[in-house]
Amino acid sequence: MNLTEEQSKAVAEHPEGVRLIDPQTNRAYVLVSFEAFERVRELLADDPKDAYAAVDRAFAEGWNDPQMDDYDRYEELKP
Repeated sequence: MNLTEEQSKAVAEHPEGVRLIDPQTNRAYVLVSFEAFERVRELLADDPKDAYAAVDRAFAEGWNDPQMDDYDRYEELKP
């Protein structure tokens, strides 16, 4: 299957991906390069638990901020 001229132009203008709607089903799809698809497929194939350590490191600075203590006690402090 080949891209239409309109799709080719849209991909060139939006290399991050193009949202397409199937007019028969009203279902949305995203048209991305095969390379982007492969990267996403790899990420989705991994066990999410593999990312926990990286997520903890990425958010540590914000989560360890003393102001987060109020957030942790939200239910107790809300009016």
